[in-house]
Amino acid sequence: MSTDPAQLRIVTYPHAALREPAKPVGTVTDEVRAIADRMVELMFEAEGIGLAAPQVGLPLRLFVCHVPEADERSATASPVTATAHPTVYIDPVITSPEGPILPMDEGCLSLPDITGEVLRPEHVTIEATNLHGDRFTHTGEGLLARCWQHELDHLDAVLIIDKMTQLSRLKNRSAIRRLERSA
Repeated sequence: MSTDPAQLRIVTYPHAALREPAKPVGTVTDEVRAIADRMVELMFEAEGIGLAAPQVGLPLRLFVCHVPEADERSATASPVTATAHPTVYIDPVITSPEGPILPMDEGCLSLPDITGEVLRPEHVTIEATNLHGDRFTHTGEGLLARCWQHELDHLDAVLIIDKMTQLSRLKNRSAIRRLERSA
């Protein structure tokens, strides 16, 4: 793989990269670190809280996330619902979904102007590799847990339009068709 991180941009639906399952990153290289840094920049520019590699056209199992404590969408300011700084998750796996399955409106940087209700578990545990090549495990809840699940869905080629409630899908039908026609 040879990618110029400066050339990365957020792709929008129906870009083919969004429907391609991502492949494991494996070894963390300087190139992977540069890609992750660029993804954090793009996430902040777009005012998002998460961004997965397929959203920048790369089929890698990698995403970045930053749910600040002050975010009004966070249930509490506890460490399990927020990140102190942007965090990189390489080859992530989510385990132990727990708690109630709650509805919440979600948006996506690759689906501009589309939001809809998605049902997700309130608590999850994630295991991933950091930029130093070390595996770590975190347990999160609320918006942070939802962000992890949303970004991991991208790595499996699943979009919020696939998981929205039926009413939300109907509400967004014409906006989705507009994106498909503009491609």
